[in-house]
Amino acid sequence: MTDEYIPPMLPLTAGIESIAIYKKLIFAHRYLAELKGIVETIPNEAILISTLTIQEAKDSSEIENIITTHDELYKAELFADMLTNSAAKEVNQYTAALHTGFRLVAETGLVTSNHIIEIQSVLEQNTAGFRRLPGTSLMNEKTKKVIYTPPQNIAAINKLMTNLEQYMNNDEMCDLDPLVKMAIIHHQFESIHPFYDGNGRTGRIICILYLFAQQLLKIPVLYLSRFIIQNKDEYYRLLQETRITGDYEPWVLYMLSGIENTSRQTIEIIKSIKIIMADYKLRIRRDLPKIYSQDLLNNLFKHPYTKIEFLKNDIGKSRLTATKYLDILAENGFLQKEKIGRYNYYINVPLLEALTDLPELT
Repeated sequence: MTDEYIPPMLPLTAGIESIAIYKKLIFAHRYLAELKGIVETIPNEAILISTLTIQEAKDSSEIENIITTHDELYKAELFADMLTNSAAKEVNQYTAALHTGFRLVAETGLVTSNHIIEIQSVLEQNTAGFRRLPGTSLMNEKTKKVIYTPPQNIAAINKLMTNLEQYMNNDEMCDLDPLVKMAIIHHQFESIHPFYDGNGRTGRIICILYLFAQQLLKIPVLYLSRFIIQNKDEYYRLLQETRITGDYEPWVLYMLSGIENTSRQTIEIIKSIKIIMADYKLRIRRDLPKIYSQDLLNNLFKHPYTKIEFLKNDIGKSRLTATKYLDILAENGFLQKEKIGRYNYYINVPLLEALTDLPELT
């Protein structure tokens, strides 16, 4: 086992913001602000929260080698009682943990240790809380060699988590730019590694919750997991290298690149959704005026896979009417009708493609 690493208390005493970081911050803030602006042009914010959180749940879980497909995930949202794929179940729990986090931060404006414990308990479906027993270490998956040993003592873990909570919620402790602080917060949490399981996914949830609490986004729609998947080796290399050298600049630059890249990709995804929504609105109002409503349109874009019960609840019509509407939409090419067991469901194929086909950035 490698020597136990005790993270430094925050705020860090060494200077963090360099010329390179200042330059990177300009672009990260620019695209984050643009993302915040375009989100506000979507008529129903629930559309983005619903669709993008499922995408993040899939990507964040994939980093931990929990692999499932979009088809399995969207079916799981429709038919929870038919969910048998263990990976899809775990991703479904991640989605629930995200929503728990959003609710807690929206209610309090804070990201606290108790919130983090609650998020992890939803994610892992246990109430173990912070680690109390020594013996936790991180190994190379291929060689099984120990590469990192986090703090082992519960007193040290509690002290570090209390300090991290203060750092996240008391801006007077540190006047660093909040995007730089987010990078430091993520590194600190992953280094404390306070739980037996679920630290990586919990840590990625904390990133978005912190930006949400700082009001850098009106709703939580920026997720870094896709960027981390694409740069996974660099992510883990910089986590460990920063612990060894104490030089946070490369790590902060990596995370700022993630914010810039992910903001730009999410902007393009939302632009695509807006175009598809405008097209559907125009054509349904023109071709099927008797069934058109804004609530119906919102349903088709809140759920890439929808079903009779979802539409019935959203438009306030009978089950028979909801069934009729969905079948008419399928017959006219707006939805693709599928069947699982004795149940029908309906896929918004253009929306699904917009969410799953990553836009190329230039």
